[in-house]
Amino acid sequence: MAAEQPSSLSYRTTGSTCLHPLSELLGIPLDQVNFVACQLLALCAAFWFRIYLSPGKASPHVRHAFATIFGIYFVIFCFGWYSVHLFVLVLMSYGIMVTASVSNIHRYSFFVAMGYLTICHISRIYIFHYGILTTDFSGPLMIVTQKITTLAFQVHDGLGRRAEDLSTEQHRLAVKAKPSFLEYLSYLLNFMSVIAGPCNNFKDYVAFIEGRHTHMKLLEVNWKEKGFHSLPEPSPTGAVIHKLCMTLVSLLLFLTLTKTFPATCLADDWFVHRANFLARLCYLYVVMQASKPKYYFAWTLADAVNNAAGFGFSGVDKNGNFCWDLLSNLNIWKIETATSFKMYVDNWNIQTASWLKRVCYERVPRYPTVLTFILSALWHGVYPGYYFTFLTGILVTLAARTMRNNYRHYFLSSKALKAVYDTGTWAATQLAISYTVAPFVLLAVEPTISLYKSMYFYLHIISLLIILFLPMKPQAHGQRRSQTLNSVNKKKTD
Repeated sequence: MAAEQPSSLSYRTTGSTCLHPLSELLGIPLDQVNFVACQLLALCAAFWFRIYLSPGKASPHVRHAFATIFGIYFVIFCFGWYSVHLFVLVLMSYGIMVTASVSNIHRYSFFVAMGYLTICHISRIYIFHYGILTTDFSGPLMIVTQKITTLAFQVHDGLGRRAEDLSTEQHRLAVKAKPSFLEYLSYLLNFMSVIAGPCNNFKDYVAFIEGRHTHMKLLEVNWKEKGFHSLPEPSPTGAVIHKLCMTLVSLLLFLTLTKTFPATCLADDWFVHRANFLARLCYLYVVMQASKPKYYFAWTLADAVNNAAGFGFSGVDKNGNFCWDLLSNLNIWKIETATSFKMYVDNWNIQTASWLKRVCYERVPRYPTVLTFILSALWHGVYPGYYFTFLTGILVTLAARTMRNNYRHYFLSSKALKAVYDTGTWAATQLAISYTVAPFVLLAVEPTISLYKSMYFYLHIISLLIILFLPMKPQAHGQRRSQTLNSVNKKKTD
């Protein structure tokens, strides 16, 4: 008698299968259950780390070692043998770090990390994706790639360039000595960010491990001017509780709204062939809204984990409140109330936008916008839908900027007109975002073309007409570069 075949949820992961019963009970893929379990364990470990391995109770070496060992365990638990890719890239990059000259260290690190990531993207999608193993191990690899290149450029700034050639930000973040092997592993593989990020700067991370993080940020904002008479000790507890509440709401929305309106609905016969245009427009908006909670959940939980460990303090706001948003990857309120395409993307995947700015946009001598778009696309992956989103995003960004420069000033003469303008631009922004990012969720060429044909390519046509026939008012070069940078930052579906 033939052996019984394993259920589809049991072994569609290369990671641990010990939570398979919970996966079957909830009806959620095992790799997603493993991810959430690791992040919740990381949250508990982060509290323990802050209380019992605080800088006053443990040396930096102990803190580095604990963070690294737990991070490696989480990676193996979630991804099994796929985690070898992560470790191979880390070891190759450290070899470059210690052997390459400071004049070339950033170039070698960048091409090796991005090259390896691209090969893994291609192999996972076109070799393994339709096979038995479907675990998406690219998320941690993408985060590690950001950190490898960030550190390499900052070492190059600190050791290979003159101080007068650096911008203020580059000078602040420049690393003056190559990290030790333990510091390198801890920065790349620490349990707080190895699974879901976000990317952070090496100097900030080392300051956190050594216990200088909060004091350094307070000195940066001149804490005495904020009304403090002695150096305070900010507690992250309030920020963590707030973010965990947001995480819980996002999880509930994912289990209800996302399950009710999956992206596959956009390929249904009713949507493509029978619904009228207005119904399609509204339904597209609803489906795209339903796709957001998983990002809200993953990124907010990752932020809470870092804060629980005591990492992520950014200073004091104008009201004297402590801020724990140094590592925040999104601002949900500003996303949902955005009245411009730029405002929306400025508050989505914030740390990736910062990485693109620091390693590409500020450094290339020519064509910064084009090269940053290309880097962002390669980093995200090789699904065709990503490139539809990027190309559409370029058109929409240029059209939105043209409309704003030509007409916004007419609505600033009164509060009533400004309210009308804000309402109209909010609706236009939300619909434009839904149209633009739909291919990012659909991934493949056929459903993307089918969707856009059913929508008559309306936003592409409108954007082209605006760009071709409306005058583009001149804009300051620095402002133009800053606005264009953030428009390349799109979502990663993991």
